[in-house]
This record gives sequence, structure tokens and C-alpha cells, in this order.
Amino acid sequence: MSETTVLGVAQDALEMIGQLRDNEPGEDEFALSVEVTGFHGSQFSYELAFVPLADRKDGWVEERHGDLAIIFPETDIGKLEGSTLELTDQGLAMNNPNSPESPGMSAPKGDLSGPLVDRVNQVINEQVNPAIASHGGGAELVSVDGTIAYLRLFGGCQGCGLAEVTLKQGIEKIILEAIDELTQVVDVTDHASGDDPYYESQKK
Repeated sequence: MSETTVLGVAQDALEMIGQLRDNEPGEDEFALSVEVTGFHGSQFSYELAFVPLADRKDGWVEERHGDLAIIFPETDIGKLEGSTLELTDQGLAMNNPNSPESPGMSAPKGDLSGPLVDRVNQVINEQVNPAIASHGGGAELVSVDGTIAYLRLFGGCQGCGLAEVTLKQGIEKIILEAIDELTQVVDVTDHASGDDPYYESQKK
């Protein structure tokens, strides 16, 4: 367990996280897992999930906030130090004073024509964008390379809390379930215009 506190948690956020944790099934103690997965322009993006504390991976640090255990990779300490989990009108968010370095990641030059691309665009326009319109966000197809679709998210989809993780997993699930030929959905950053960072996930 870490001797110093890397993350802070606002009291209302701590209460909400505790309530969500208490709904997890089974008798195991669950911890909130926090991992830096990429970045949005000048802000990091995160994956937050509840995992059994006993399943904590090697190289992960544990902190205690009341009766809540928070775990994160030791390699993320420099990215998370001084951050605070806060509850906003949009949900749980990370207030992080640290900024990422800007690597150059972009989508490969794949196809933007053909029946597969048409089907992806149809799913985005008819299922994905209507579902996320209430968040003030949207998605657009950047390219298709083999069985990988590269998307760019914009607007309200650029949040940094649990809602963002759920949203992206929802978008990915919609697309992969609708189009069997695809195995991955990757969200890539257009650094010149400050759009979303990469988000990569694999079809199970």
C-alpha cells in the first residue's frame, strides 16, 4: 500500500463510488481500478472499473480512501499525482493538473469506399450518433483498414469520467455487433484539431 496519497477523492464522489461498489456481486472486496489509457488533446483519458482487490496485478499500487480501495499502475503515478476524482453534473470526472506529452498517432490510410465502409457509416449515422446526441457528441469514420474501423469522437464525447468509458464501450459494442467483419474499433486523435485520443479495444 502506498505511504503517500497520489489521488484525492471528493466526498460526494467517494459516496457515489462506494454505493456503486456495494452493488457488485459476491463477497469479495472490490477496489476501484484507475488506469491512464491515452489522452484527449491536453488531458489524459482513463479507464475506471471495479475489480476484486485480490486480483490486483503486480506493479499496481493500492490507496485507501475511507473503506474504499483504489488501485492503479505504479507507472501511472506521475500522470495521476495530485489528481482528484470529482462528481460533476456530467458524472464522475478526473481533475488532473498533469498534462500528457503529445505522441503522433493517426489512422492508417485505409479505405473510405466500398460496401463495408457504407455499412459502418450507416451504423454510425443510424445507431451510434442518435444514441450519443444527448451528450452533445458524435462519431465519424476516419478509415477502414482490413478488419479495423478507425473513428473520431467529438463534442460531448470527450469527457474523462466513468460515463466516457461506458459511452465508448457502448459505441464499440454497437458497431462490432452490427458488423461481423470488424474485429476492432479504434478512436484516433487528430492532434492538429485537438480531437479525441486513440482508444483501442478488441472484439472478445
